[in-house]
Amino acid sequence: MLSKSLARLSSGSKIINPSDDAAGLAVSEKLEAQNARVLAARTNTQNAMSMLHTTDGFLQGMMQTLNRMSELSMMTRDITKNDSDKALYTQEFDQLKDQLRSVVGANEPAWTIDGEPIGTFNGISLFGDRGDLPTVVGATGDQFMNIPAMNLKDSDSYFAQLLTDSNGLSVAGTSTIAHLTATIQEIAENRSEIGSLQSRLEFVDTQLVTQSQNLESANSRIRDVDVAEESTRLAKYQILVQSGTSMLTQANSLPETVLRLLN
Repeated sequence: MLSKSLARLSSGSKIINPSDDAAGLAVSEKLEAQNARVLAARTNTQNAMSMLHTTDGFLQGMMQTLNRMSELSMMTRDITKNDSDKALYTQEFDQLKDQLRSVVGANEPAWTIDGEPIGTFNGISLFGDRGDLPTVVGATGDQFMNIPAMNLKDSDSYFAQLLTDSNGLSVAGTSTIAHLTATIQEIAENRSEIGSLQSRLEFVDTQLVTQSQNLESANSRIRDVDVAEESTRLAKYQILVQSGTSMLTQANSLPETVLRLLN
């Protein structure tokens, strides 16, 4: 008993061998497995949140670019500007369009930018036709939260139409400001949708943290040793061992005493 008490205190577990608590060990193993799944689901949730934060960061940059483009379009309508001034506005406007094309990637044959889009997360296109992403948000593996696709390259998108040269949306175009306004509204709505998804994932993350903490507490009550109680037992067993050893020592000295009397 002294050896077992020492083993419990040194390991921190009151189940050293399965025979110590066979039923409790079985329940504990199931709780540990469930908690591992909960922690994995939380990792999935946090990764999805990271992807959404990245997407929103790109959209925020797009919004600033579009605001600058609308500013340039308005400045070309200044009657005090000559053709050379307007040419400079056109140059910057076209460069900003190329930057937006680079973020979302090519859409041949209408767009001129080709190659890997800048707007990716671990190889996943953030603004292309990638399809919806079902994210696991529960420990059972069949609880999903769908993250919809945000295809800014779709031909019906104001954003895509802005970047298509064949539409003639130049810096001085008559419909450019109206189209930019619609595009800004489209990006703002996309950011709003991302914000709602982020809010939901934050609630999911909080729930998973609470679930994990309670599973750990339940498992701790089964497996973890009560140090105060076990220390009391250890002291008791040490006293008993010391007393028993003392008695054995005295018992072993009795034959010597008898021999001295006989002599």
